[in-house]
Amino acid sequence: MDDRYRERYRLLGLKISLYRKLRGFTQEEFAEKIDLSVSFISQIEANNGKRIRGISLNTLFRMAEALEIPVSFLIDDRSEPVYTDRYTEKLPH
Repeated sequence: MDDRYRERYRLLGLKISLYRKLRGFTQEEFAEKIDLSVSFISQIEANNGKRIRGISLNTLFRMAEALEIPVSFLIDDRSEPVYTDRYTEKLPH
């Protein structure tokens, strides 16, 4: 994996974790929903070690669909997560 993008991968993992939690999913529930292992989800969300874990576009699309957000929310380069009423009004409180 190219070290130039290490920070982007780290932010992607943090955003996945944030939106997963906002939806009320545990890593286990999320992994089951998108047919991936809990270990894989954990590695993606942590992405802060020496080995960066990349994901395919197909996986990224499945994640966004399961989280009911546009894929752009996950890959937007802004450091702050994107919140809009259209998507957050469905979130559990």
